[in-house]
Amino acid sequence: MAEIEFNGQKFDIDEDGFIQDFKQWNKEWVQYVKQQEGIDELNEEHWAVVNVLQDYYTKNGIAPMVRVLSKLTKFKLKHIYELFPSGPGKGACKMAGLPK
Repeated sequence: MAEIEFNGQKFDIDEDGFIQDFKQWNKEWVQYVKQQEGIDELNEEHWAVVNVLQDYYTKNGIAPMVRVLSKLTKFKLKHIYELFPSGPGKGACKMAGLPK
């Protein structure tokens, strides 16, 4: 397990850069992942995906399948990839603080 520091916050991450503990998630983590993903600005649609992922994870203990995420957000899969270039499973879940 590795540790990174960003803007004075420390995060325990796995070998793929996912946060180890969902409870560590905060706005600094979002800014870190945003930078790593090459996303210039977060908009309401980014936050909608993050919020849906977190709600689903809190209720079910796992991330939703991609088709379920698309249905819950009402965003086409292509649009989710436009929001998160590395994809919903990597970029969006990582930003939402879900473990891999």
